[in-house]
Amino acid sequence: MTATSTKTVEVRVERTISASPDEVFAVWLDPKVPGTLWHEHDKLIVDPKVDGLWYWLSLGGTPHYGRFTEIDRPGRIQHSWMSRNTLGEETMVTVTFERKGENTLLTLVHSGLPEGEMARGHEKGWNSILDKFGNALVSGSHRTVRGLH
Repeated sequence: MTATSTKTVEVRVERTISASPDEVFAVWLDPKVPGTLWHEHDKLIVDPKVDGLWYWLSLGGTPHYGRFTEIDRPGRIQHSWMSRNTLGEETMVTVTFERKGENTLLTLVHSGLPEGEMARGHEKGWNSILDKFGNALVSGSHRTVRGLH
C-alpha cells in the first residue's frame, strides 16, 4: 500500500494599514471588533496565547479550528488552521505586523494548503477578511468597540 501525498501551496496577502503595529496587533486579536477574523461567528472560542485553542463556526458554515503556536507582540502571530477545506490537514497561518513609517504592513501567509480550488478559496477568503479588517481600522470603529477615543 502506498501513501499518496497532496501537493501544497502557500497563499500570501498584504495590506498597508494606517495605524501602529501595536494597535493593529491588538485589534487583530479582538473578537469584538467588526472586520476581524474572530468576529461574527455563531460559536467562537479563542484563547490567544501559545498553545491556546481557537474554534469558530458561522451559521451554515464550515467549522474551523486550530491552536496558537507563536504570539510575539507586536510583530507576529502564528496559528494552525484546520477545516474540511484543508482536507483535515493542519495548515499554518502566520501574520506579521511591520512598521512602515506611520503605517503597518500586515502580511498574512497561509502555508500547507491543498493545491487547486481549496487554495484559491482560501486566497479569496483572506483577501475578503483583510479588506474588512482594513476598513474597520480606517473607519475608526475599532476604537469605539475597544473603548479608545
